[in-house]
Amino acid sequence: MPDVWVNWAGDQRCAPRSIERPRSEREVVEAVERARGAGERVRVAGSGHSFTDIACTDGRLLHLGAMDGILDHDSESGLVRVQAGITLNALGRGLAERGLAMENQGDIDRQALAGALATATHGTGLGFRNLSARVERMRIVTADASVVEVDEESDAEAWRAARVSIGALGVVTEVTLRCVPLFTLRRVDHPRPLTDVLERYDELCESHDHFEFWLFPYADQAIFRETERLPDADPVPVSQRRLWFEERFLPNIAVSAGAQVGRMRPSAIPAINRAFMRIVTKAVRQDHSYRVYAGQRDIKFTEMEYAIPREHGLEALQRVLEVIQSRRLPVGLPLEMRIVAGDDAFLSTAHGRETVYIAVHQFRGMDFETYFRAVERIMTDYGGRPHWGKRHYRSAAELAPLYPDWERFQAVRARLDPEGVFTNEYVERVLGPAGAAVAAG
Repeated sequence: MPDVWVNWAGDQRCAPRSIERPRSEREVVEAVERARGAGERVRVAGSGHSFTDIACTDGRLLHLGAMDGILDHDSESGLVRVQAGITLNALGRGLAERGLAMENQGDIDRQALAGALATATHGTGLGFRNLSARVERMRIVTADASVVEVDEESDAEAWRAARVSIGALGVVTEVTLRCVPLFTLRRVDHPRPLTDVLERYDELCESHDHFEFWLFPYADQAIFRETERLPDADPVPVSQRRLWFEERFLPNIAVSAGAQVGRMRPSAIPAINRAFMRIVTKAVRQDHSYRVYAGQRDIKFTEMEYAIPREHGLEALQRVLEVIQSRRLPVGLPLEMRIVAGDDAFLSTAHGRETVYIAVHQFRGMDFETYFRAVERIMTDYGGRPHWGKRHYRSAAELAPLYPDWERFQAVRARLDPEGVFTNEYVERVLGPAGAAVAAG
């Protein structure tokens, strides 16, 4: 019987013909050669933190967890060369030991670096782009089992394609990132009336280095997260008891308990939403950035996230809340809203525009499709682009017009993988057949 691969949330699984765990670039090349000889397709799995079937295959699955080293660094330039299988958590710790840090991060750090880049993973902050925008160079094993190194000077088209590639161009083995000196963040989480964010959203985004918020759909308060960069400040110790309450009990144990009750009794969800907000208090954390950006997430859930132009963010959010409330949808987990600067990777969800991300979640074991399809219909009205690693229902024909450089990506794909070695059902669904660009419009 073949091994079964299951993602982090437990809701995507596949039975590859073989699962390999290469420990070096040479072993990746040999795995691709074997796959080609056997007529098999190849996909790569990182930490399995995507919610789609992006990594699933009935061919050969490569797991790069053993390729997790920091290979070289230059403190003066900030350039750091790492293996692609390193997790964001391990990378953050390793950079800190060298006096460096990633410029920005998301609120989860379990992802493998290559997977986070391939799906356009992002943090928040109007002055900061998503993670892939800090990539200087990549090494990729392509469909003919050769190794190419791409950067802006050697192959600008492939560089802009490979930074967000959905794994459709080859196996990324090494990444060179431009990092920054190690710095401290001061993060303040506190409950505020929802009307505050609806009236002051632009002001809040512009007055903080990083701003995001969460809200439960049946409560009238939101949790603001306001974060400032303090390059010269030292971390401030926090008691383990307080850290457990703020980082583990509230966002994991309490929310999970409420969600389980809501799964059994959906009519109780509005009361549970409001009860949770009554126990949320102000929390302050000041520490090195990699310890502050990301938090622990133990709840099993599924997620959809859409990227829309900044100017439509609040209107879209209000429409989502109206749909939930008017249809009494059983939504026991919060919505989240973040903002980032635009960038130039061909398939970046923030390509060419300041972008607001609206994320919706549903607890494991509950119906999500009714909710997510309703949200997606709203987001399409604003030219919304779905996060590549999170649930959505869009096809290549629908997605192509949303990306001005769609055909340039397809040209790179046709050059590096003309026969579709790195294709699976998800890639064909969202990018179309290998070697054939989908007309934009």
